[in-house]
Amino acid sequence: MRKRPKSQFLFCDRWFDRHWIVRNMEAFQDLIVVILCLSLFGVMLMQLWSIFIALTQQIEYKQVTAKILFILILVELFRLLIIYLQEHSIAVGVAVEVTIVSVLREVVVHGALEISWIQGASICALLLILGGLLIVCAKTPHMDCISANTKSCPIVYFEDNQLQKECEFERPASMQKRR
Repeated sequence: MRKRPKSQFLFCDRWFDRHWIVRNMEAFQDLIVVILCLSLFGVMLMQLWSIFIALTQQIEYKQVTAKILFILILVELFRLLIIYLQEHSIAVGVAVEVTIVSVLREVVVHGALEISWIQGASICALLLILGGLLIVCAKTPHMDCISANTKSCPIVYFEDNQLQKECEFERPASMQKRR
């Protein structure tokens, strides 16, 4: 009895072409991400304009600093979307960086002295956890790196070189046995 391949549906006539559907859904997702990128770019331009207006009028440093940090958050989100477009996966390290900057922005906006000690301790714990996660993300190779099997991924490339060297030593011995 022959088993069916995993890529086929249970329908015998294959009413749906799964590869065509997935390809079109990925293209639609890419379109959504491009629209989000353009929207983020527009919001960044509007925020830059509002900073310029705020600097020409009476300066409130707290609001200008909050707007600048907000632009940095938008830049990091833009970078996250660009990485998604290139690799079709979310860069967790960049997302953690965005979260850290967002938390620090809220501390700057509300003022460190106006925050209760419980909120301060919570923010410190959150920043410690995010910092630890950022260190783990920096030390762990990306899954695309491992699956791509390229020289830029040291783990896979080293293992493949080891296997190739072992195969080179085994081939002559096996060829001699056949003779």
